[in-house]
Amino acid sequence: MSEHLPPLALPRFTRQQGGLHPLLLVSLLIAALVALPIAGVLSNLFVAGDADAQTFAHLWQTVLPEYIRNSIVIGLIVTLLTAVIGIGCAWLVAVFEFPGRRIFEWALILPLAMPAYVVAYAYTDFLQFTGPVQSGLRALFGWQGRSYWFPEVRSVTGAGLLFGLILYPYVYLIVRNAFLERSPRMWDAARTLGSGPWRAFFQVSLPMARPAAAAGVALALMETLADYGAVAYFGVQTLTTGIYKSWYIFSDRAAAAQIAGVLLLTVMLLMFLEQKSRGRARYYAVGARAVAQQRTVLGGRHAWGAFVFCALPILLGFVVPLLILVQLLLNAETLVISARYLDWLRNTVLLGGVTALLAVAICVLIAYAARTSGGRLQRICNRIVGMGYAIPGAVIAVGILIPIVRMDQWSSEHGVTLVLSGSVIALIYAYLVRFLAVSLQSVQAGLVKITPAMDASARSLGHGLASMLLRVHAPLLWRSLLTAGLLVFVDVVKELPATLTIRPFNFDTLAVITHQLASDERLGEAALPAFTIVLIAIVPVMVLARAIAKPSRG
Repeated sequence: MSEHLPPLALPRFTRQQGGLHPLLLVSLLIAALVALPIAGVLSNLFVAGDADAQTFAHLWQTVLPEYIRNSIVIGLIVTLLTAVIGIGCAWLVAVFEFPGRRIFEWALILPLAMPAYVVAYAYTDFLQFTGPVQSGLRALFGWQGRSYWFPEVRSVTGAGLLFGLILYPYVYLIVRNAFLERSPRMWDAARTLGSGPWRAFFQVSLPMARPAAAAGVALALMETLADYGAVAYFGVQTLTTGIYKSWYIFSDRAAAAQIAGVLLLTVMLLMFLEQKSRGRARYYAVGARAVAQQRTVLGGRHAWGAFVFCALPILLGFVVPLLILVQLLLNAETLVISARYLDWLRNTVLLGGVTALLAVAICVLIAYAARTSGGRLQRICNRIVGMGYAIPGAVIAVGILIPIVRMDQWSSEHGVTLVLSGSVIALIYAYLVRFLAVSLQSVQAGLVKITPAMDASARSLGHGLASMLLRVHAPLLWRSLLTAGLLVFVDVVKELPATLTIRPFNFDTLAVITHQLASDERLGEAALPAFTIVLIAIVPVMVLARAIAKPSRG
């Protein structure tokens, strides 16, 4: 009897009443808006006039080599440090049993809650000449003045080490999942054949985790290239600081656009190399996924070695900077909740809340269009939207300001009052371009968990697409939507380069004011807004920590 029933399938669309479906049109519009800043920056490299060519030649003869060299050196340090810490810690907590493993399993992601510029301010106060470390060494050994050598934290090497300590969780999270998802039988087989733990690691575990490690390192490098606050405070000249100086300090839009184009090409090359590194290799877990991981119990010096190796990144990347902030905050002169602080907090919450709501609403439409369509055009739109997170905020800011400034100039020439540059609208647009990908991933992950049979049942009961979304899917998606909104909110709270460049006059956020106060060496006053940012950022990190600790219990 069932053979004569029509098959249940998801409703699909390509055209409606002779044209494209409205949801697909929305996806095309959003993809175009995300691609606009990228196209605007690239146009200054590939469609350049004589003036632009002269600007680029001048940059290449003067500052650009230094920007590129410093960015490369920092990137190499970050690559090495994040790979060693991320892969090493992931291997230890996934394969071995040792004191503190269950705590390290989730605590190793805590540095994600620390913005790079906040850590930079904290360590500068801690390690500078008048700080507690050098003052204590002089008092202990009787050193005088500058008669001794001490490493300079505000340097290219210091910046690389700092980024490595707070960005290794990108590698840890992805590689840990790769280790846990492989079949434990492969590890057991290698050990049975006489391989020791180190040999089994290099011959079995590491090759299987290589694609995951490459993806994690690429994410860390893209975050490094996107940073402005930390490198600017350290006085290190990188591509991102060059963009900001050219646009904001020297008012040289052509130079800013050219440097932004170089940085964008660098990020795109990084994305290409990450995908290319995987090649055509595929690593599959053979056997049942439900087989429990039998961890090897470590004892003696090996257990303590594993403990120290996992504890140091947490200590240096989260605990020490947090304690420094608390110490500054407890100073009676800095612990003042003023009206200005409340204004900064209000602006931050306003921008974060509005952006999060818009991002979730937009991504629900895009993800829903992908679920009901699955066409090639829709997949291209989703990929374009997903590119935004890889593009540095400074590049997006320049890509947005170039056309907006021209629109303002055109409107003023024609007697129309239209001021978009330096407006909240332009700033929220930049946030959406940058962080839509974060929201889209969470929404899509929630939709995947809803069985297609539920869609077909709803359609058979007469629900249209809008009714099915509001009455069937929305109640099931609320956790995913909350997570998506929270992640976007926190990213907006921490964002600095685009906010510095686009924000309206006298419209400061916690990130901006923290950067300005720290740049003026007023670290005590910067402690309160910096600590507030960390408190806000730690909420989703703890939610993520709780989630990743559950699957591997037992």
